[in-house]
Amino acid sequence: MDNQRLFLFVAVVFVVMLLWQAWMEDYAPAPQAEAPPVQDEMALPSVSDAGEDIPAPGMTAIPDGTPVAEAGLLKTGQPIHVETDLFDLVIDTTGGDLRRADLVEYAATNEPDSPRFRLLNDELPNLFVMQSGLRAASGVEPTHHISYHAEQSHYRMTDTQDSLTIPLVWRSPAGVEVIKRYTFHRGSYAVDVEHVVNNNSGTDWSGRQYRQLQRTQVAETGQSTFIYTYMGGVIYSPEEKYEKVKFEEMQEQDLDRGVTDGWVAMLQHYFLGALIPERGSEEHFYTKTLSNARYVIGMIAPQRTVAAGESGVFSTRLFIGPKLQDEMKQVAPGLELTVDYGLLTVLAQPLFWLLKTIHKFIGNWGWSIVLVTLLIKLAFYKLSETSYKSMANMRKLAPRLKSLKERYGDDRQKLNQAMMELYKKEKINPLGGCLPILVQIPVFIALYWMLLESVELRQAPFMLWIQDMSAPDPFYILPLLMGATMLIQQKLNPAPMDPIQAKVMMALPVVFTVFFAFFPSGLVLYWVVNNTLSIAQQWVITRRIERGGK
Repeated sequence: MDNQRLFLFVAVVFVVMLLWQAWMEDYAPAPQAEAPPVQDEMALPSVSDAGEDIPAPGMTAIPDGTPVAEAGLLKTGQPIHVETDLFDLVIDTTGGDLRRADLVEYAATNEPDSPRFRLLNDELPNLFVMQSGLRAASGVEPTHHISYHAEQSHYRMTDTQDSLTIPLVWRSPAGVEVIKRYTFHRGSYAVDVEHVVNNNSGTDWSGRQYRQLQRTQVAETGQSTFIYTYMGGVIYSPEEKYEKVKFEEMQEQDLDRGVTDGWVAMLQHYFLGALIPERGSEEHFYTKTLSNARYVIGMIAPQRTVAAGESGVFSTRLFIGPKLQDEMKQVAPGLELTVDYGLLTVLAQPLFWLLKTIHKFIGNWGWSIVLVTLLIKLAFYKLSETSYKSMANMRKLAPRLKSLKERYGDDRQKLNQAMMELYKKEKINPLGGCLPILVQIPVFIALYWMLLESVELRQAPFMLWIQDMSAPDPFYILPLLMGATMLIQQKLNPAPMDPIQAKVMMALPVVFTVFFAFFPSGLVLYWVVNNTLSIAQQWVITRRIERGGK
C-alpha cells in the first residue's frame, strides 16, 4: 500500500462514517407509538419502586404547534413569568413545572430580529419541560398535577440582586404545607429547587422527592443532514461515568437503577437540561415512554420522614442552558462530559482548552481556529516532513515505475519484484509516508468533534461573509477553496499507476466539496487552513528533492 492508497482509504472511511451517521439520524427505525404499551402522562414514579409505571392506552396524534394544555397532555394553571439576567421563563402553578425557558444571551437564529433561543417549551412538536414533586404513601402528596398558589404572576431580577427566589405554596386539608421554591443566581445557568415540608398535622409525614424531564424526539431546527449530533437522555454515575440512554432504549425497556452521586439529563446539540441531586443521596433513575412520542427521564430520592410539628427540606439543582464546560464542571462532577467528544475526549479536551486560551487573547473564534491549526501543523512538522519526503521520492520515481509497468504488463509478480529492487537501489521506503499520516489521523478527528460540539462557535462571526462559524458558508466559498486545495495536493503527490484508482482520486475533491458545502464554516475553515499549510510544506520539500537537495 502506498501513500495514495492510504489517503484513499482514509478519505473513503471518513465519508462512509459521515454517511452512516446521517443515515442513522434520518432513516433509522423511529419509535412506534404502539410498542411498547404507551403510558399515560398522569403516571408517576411509584413510592415503592422508582421504575414502576402505570400503563394506559395511547392517545391519538396531535398536530404540531398545539399547546399541551389544549392537547390535554399537561394540565395548566396560572403562568408565572420570571425574568433574570440569563432567563426569560414561565413556571406553571400546576405542579410548579418549568414550562418555558428562553435563553437571554442566545438567539434562535442569526437574523437581526431573531427571537431568543427557547430551550424549554410547552408546545408540540418540540416539547421539553421540567417537572418535580413529592410522593407519599399517605396520599398527602404534592405531585406535578396539584395546584400551587403564587403571590405574584411576574418576578424580575433587578440589577442589584444576586439571586431571585420564587415561592409556590400548597396546603393539604390535613395541615401539611409544602413550599416549592425556585432560586435563580446571577450569571449562572444552575437553578436550585426545594420542596419545604412544614408538617402541621398531628402525625408524621413520610415521602420521597422525584424530578423528571419530559421531551419529544424531534430534529433540531437548522440541523444539517450531514452532521450527526446526539439528542436524547444521558445518565452519570461514579462507576459507569457518562452513559447515553437513547429514546429507542427508553421505548424498549424502562430504566430502573440505583445511583449515588449521579445525575440525569436530556441533551441536544448545544444545550441541555440536567437534574442534579444532593451529594451522597442514593437515587433511583427511571425512564418511561408516553403518548405522542414523549419520553421521560428522572430520579426519585429515598424516603424521608418529617415528624409532626417539624419541617423538612428536599433539595435538587437544575442546569438549564448551553454546554459551557467551565460552568458545568462547577455544578456537578462529569457534567462537562455532555460535550460529547466520544472516544477521543482525551485529545479533544486539550484542543478545546488551547482554542479557548487563544480566543482570550484575540477575541475571534475564526482566527483562533486558524492559529490552532497552525500550532498542530508545527507540532507534526517533522512527521509531515517524513511523509512528504517519501511522496516526493515516489513522485521522482514515477516515470521509471511507469516504464516498469509497460515492460512487464500484466505479470504482477515480476512487476512487484522489479519495483522492490528499484526501491532498494534508490533507498526509498514506499511505506515511509504511511505512519506519519496514521499518527495524525486521531488528532484531526478529535479536532473535528471538538469544533462540532463547541457551543462557543454557535453564531460566532469570523469576518466578511462568514458570520456564523456553526453554519454552512452561505456562498460556498470555503468549500470551493477546500476542494481546490485538495486538487493541488493531488498534483503534488505521485500519480497512481492504476488508472481506476487515479480516476477515483480525481473525483475525491469534488465529492468532498459537495459534502463540506453543508458542514459548519468552522470545520471547513480548519480544513482549508490545514490543506494550505500542507501544500506549502509539501511544495518546498518536493521542489528541494526534485532539484537533488537534501
